[in-house]
Amino acid sequence: MIIAVDGPAASGKGTIARALARHYGLPHLDTGLLYRAVAATVLRDELDPAQEADAVAATSFDDLLLADEWLRTDEVGKAASVSAHPLVRSALLQRQKRFAMQPNGAILDGRDIGTVIAPDADAKLFVKATPMIRARRRHAELQKCGSTVSLDRVLSDIRARDDRDSTREQAPLVAAPDAAVLDTSFLSVESAIQKAIALVEAQLARKRTTT
Repeated sequence: MIIAVDGPAASGKGTIARALARHYGLPHLDTGLLYRAVAATVLRDELDPAQEADAVAATSFDDLLLADEWLRTDEVGKAASVSAHPLVRSALLQRQKRFAMQPNGAILDGRDIGTVIAPDADAKLFVKATPMIRARRRHAELQKCGSTVSLDRVLSDIRARDDRDSTREQAPLVAAPDAAVLDTSFLSVESAIQKAIALVEAQLARKRTTT
């Protein structure tokens, strides 16, 4: 069983995907970490993230890097714009597809899982929330890490990222036509998780009746 969870930054898709992984006993991949791993490798090796060749050279990172907390810092996040390079996306495409095609299935979250990585997923969710609420969530996370960045700056960054992700030519951020949309703006974490499980179960039930 493959479950695709898409959505913009700080929408809650990662929390929901991890909860679904625990609920169904499936491996989980935060695909955004792949791009952050590329960015971290670029920074570590003093390469230029704006140069596609440098970014592509950094896609051969070891999987152990995905557990490094440095990947979640604002420093690496700013360099994660390497995801805009078509050749970087192509280099990581097969890596994501291999994860999705594990024998018992998997849960992946990102921005193009249901449209590009696993278009035939058994269940698809598109998780969203208002830009301000997402900015407040991200701002709180950054404060816990000691960041002094302002809420206004975080909101501006989120809106700019949304615009880049939704208008890019390759694999734009968009809900798959058959994805269930989950707005977490005014839901508690537990409520969002329970609603996500219900939406997945409804999709799986429909699939069983049509096969």
